[in-house]
Amino acid sequence: MKKKLFIAMAGNIGAGKTTAAKLLSQSFGFELFDEPVVDNRFLADYYKDMRRWSFTLQLEFLIKRVQHHELIHQVPKSCIQDRTLYEDPEVFAKYLHGLGNLTNNELDLYHDYFDRLSKNLHKPDKVICFVVPGTGTLLERIKMRGRAEEKDIAHSFLEGLNGYYTAFPSILQSKYSVDVWKLDVSELDIRRGEGRERFLDEAKTFFDVA
Repeated sequence: MKKKLFIAMAGNIGAGKTTAAKLLSQSFGFELFDEPVVDNRFLADYYKDMRRWSFTLQLEFLIKRVQHHELIHQVPKSCIQDRTLYEDPEVFAKYLHGLGNLTNNELDLYHDYFDRLSKNLHKPDKVICFVVPGTGTLLERIKMRGRAEEKDIAHSFLEGLNGYYTAFPSILQSKYSVDVWKLDVSELDIRRGEGRERFLDEAKTFFDVA
């Protein structure tokens, strides 16, 4: 590539971000920054007791994603990040607050941390936001990947997140000035065949690379 690109994936749990990030990394030679879930210290506790662990988990994700941004700034090659920094304040923190799992003071404190830590970070050049309106599809994909801590996620929880994700692409563009490609992947299998080729061709156009 003629210039370094910072691409980030966005979308609900089970939308297919990780699969897409790995595919784009392999196809375009991007450095891959996985979502920090495997070594997350609080994720299992969070799914057992969301009210107790929501604030702690949000801070954990914030620190890890800020670290990713700092590393991405230093890496000379193009990079792709599995889940954006901005989904936590604009989707997850707001939703968890609405559910009563974050108090008003915890939400305010979280945003204080976010504003301070993200102030001088380099933003993604482009974000691909996967859309899957049907929570049944999301649950099937969650079941297929088999993360033990996610096995009890409910339809209603994913539906609530989808509500916040409806506005997220517009927020990325208007509030954070990030270029967004919104793609419904409900019926699109990007892992093989025509779906894979279509996704890579459209990604290449979105990235504006030769």
